[in-house]
Amino acid sequence: WQRIYREHGHQLPRDRWLTIIGTASGSFDPIADLGERAGRELDRDQFEALERLYYREATKAQRLLPGVSRYLQEARRIGLKTAIASSSSRRWVEEHLHRFAIQEGFDAIVCKDDVLVTKPDPALYRLALQRLGARPEEAIALEDSSNGIRAAKAAGIYCVAVPNAMTATLDLSAADLRLDSLDALPLRELVRRLESRQAN
Repeated sequence: WQRIYREHGHQLPRDRWLTIIGTASGSFDPIADLGERAGRELDRDQFEALERLYYREATKAQRLLPGVSRYLQEARRIGLKTAIASSSSRRWVEEHLHRFAIQEGFDAIVCKDDVLVTKPDPALYRLALQRLGARPEEAIALEDSSNGIRAAKAAGIYCVAVPNAMTATLDLSAADLRLDSLDALPLRELVRRLESRQAN
């Protein structure tokens, strides 16, 4: 969307864009906003097609974030169940899982298709816990957005903020712990910290 805005002589309003990261329930509509800035109604189909094209181009260059593969492998080794709780569509999630060949790494996948309301509402996390057969106090949520952190905490889950380049400047202080990358802390150590916290 930044690229599309620039091509039409405008800047994407970053503060408004950040409000919809991690949720499908946000009110910001980039096509309507750009149309207002341009002073004309934009062809929604045309701009959605352009966004999909640019998105495909950008994701071809994207790599799996540091530590993700290691966390999934370690979770299997120590007998932890894993789930995805995403405000995105199942199609979007599964496309990325297949692209990175990690689709077998998850015991449950919960997406916006499965709930009535997405993050910051806790419904996605509650359903993920249900499908894993786990209690909130047994879980750890890894989140990169304010909306995601709010959802995890509302579900009663210990939450670790692992921001991306876009969300690093957001207020993520509601998380129990913040890591710059999953490489910064081994999964076993993260589990040990949670167990130690619960023992106190």
